[in-house]
Amino acid sequence: MSREDQITNERVRKLEELKSQGINPYPSKFDKKNSCEECLKEKIGAKVKTAGRVMIKRDLGKISFATLKDGSGNIQIVLQDGQTPEKIMKLFKRYIDVGDFVGVEGKIFKTKTNQISILVKNLELLTKSILPLPEKWHGLQGDEDKFRKRYLDILMDSEVKEMFIKKAKFWNTIRSFLLEKGFLEVETPVLETSAGGASATPFKTHHNALDIDVYLRISM
Repeated sequence: MSREDQITNERVRKLEELKSQGINPYPSKFDKKNSCEECLKEKIGAKVKTAGRVMIKRDLGKISFATLKDGSGNIQIVLQDGQTPEKIMKLFKRYIDVGDFVGVEGKIFKTKTNQISILVKNLELLTKSILPLPEKWHGLQGDEDKFRKRYLDILMDSEVKEMFIKKAKFWNTIRSFLLEKGFLEVETPVLETSAGGASATPFKTHHNALDIDVYLRISM
């Protein structure tokens, strides 16, 4: 059994335990009030409610740390004996893994190293991740994996994410400019059931679900 299979099986076990305890590991709603970036700008002592994906988790016994990530950035969350309710501590230690989505409520404070963090008063599991994320320091190594799993590449590599943000802004700007000039945007199929439009040799493939041959569109 591979290391990934072992991790997957362990997470499935945790998933079933949560269900047996009446905890829904995939709730349909969470009232998020602050982004991670907004939390970092709040005053010390301010109450916040945010959500994100657990990217790093460290359990040091009476105190635990995790890095929470959403679309705006990262923030550290802290769970501490005497400050965080015992049932929340147990939930975090036993069932929360790197890759899970969680919602948290708490107060903004600074750690001894002056890192702005959230002292957690309440934590809710929003999505239990079954498959492990790529290793933090290595990410996705092969080009094929990066192309096939863009969602992971964007999650693990901030430079790749920034590139896609710039790309989206560029195309939105071009689209808005052309629409203002009266152009009409029309979507056309990329794969067609017949080759045509140019004299180039067509690219042909087979659509397994529909059991038909299709051709890559050559001309607009």
